[in-house]
Amino acid sequence: MTVKIGINPITWTNDDMPELGGDTPLEVCLSETAQAGYRGTELGGKFPRNSRALAAVLARHGLELVSGWYDGRILDRSVDEEFAAALPHLSLLRAAGAAHVVYADTSRGRHGGIFQPISKRPKLQADEWGAYGAKITELAERMADFGVGMAFHHHMGTIVETDAEVGLLMRHSGKAVGLLFDTGHCLFSGGDPASLLDRHIDRVVHVHCKDVRPAILQKARSTDMSFMAAVLDGIFTVPGDGGVDFTALLTQLAQRGYCGWLVVEAEQDPKKANPLTYATMGYRNLERMAIDAGLTVLTGVPSRSATV
Repeated sequence: MTVKIGINPITWTNDDMPELGGDTPLEVCLSETAQAGYRGTELGGKFPRNSRALAAVLARHGLELVSGWYDGRILDRSVDEEFAAALPHLSLLRAAGAAHVVYADTSRGRHGGIFQPISKRPKLQADEWGAYGAKITELAERMADFGVGMAFHHHMGTIVETDAEVGLLMRHSGKAVGLLFDTGHCLFSGGDPASLLDRHIDRVVHVHCKDVRPAILQKARSTDMSFMAAVLDGIFTVPGDGGVDFTALLTQLAQRGYCGWLVVEAEQDPKKANPLTYATMGYRNLERMAIDAGLTVLTGVPSRSATV
């Protein structure tokens, strides 16, 4: 069970709220990513969208591309329309060697949803899940045939947010729809990470390791805060700095033979939480906990070419 540890650049700069680290150059994000010990990084808004340029900037810092977020609209589009819209992004990921795309269905207003109270977000009706599952399965199969698998991200403010909704998605979709297991979004939505992982571990293809500060979680849920208000209040942090028992979760993954990326994704205000300090803390804690759980962590600088 070999894993790699990566990070999302949201530690340094937040694409949803550019005032959070918007003036931080990409070179700083990547140099500090490597300095903190990470093997790879997910995409962010400041990354080149040309495959050759992306390969070059990653190679300068000895980093692999882990994956990249995609704002999906499959609920609102046909499969052909959605695949065509995603194709440039999928092509970039495939050229860079990423195995999966981080796919979140942001239909019916996800971006606005993360700035609204958590109770005000889009939902599917009970009679919509069957058709939705069939449609997203077809899309995921098209992506897999292209060479980039789907890692579906359950996310606050979207139609697949709660543990129950993840269960409905998994029940109504085929195995091509892989699950991105996110500890922080599970907890914020009122879920139980250990139970969610146990139920759907065979579908997990990607893991976001987001720790949660319990007091702020309780405040956010009891006062119906928005997702972004909770972020600004410090709900999320890196593994080992909050209330999530990552060793237990990682042990579950190790026992089922998980091989893939463990990604630190802990959006905070970089003026309050120094990115390099927290990135380093997150790497060291996650590496230690992964090893304690029985996982083998692949370290060292990957061999990469600056051309594609």
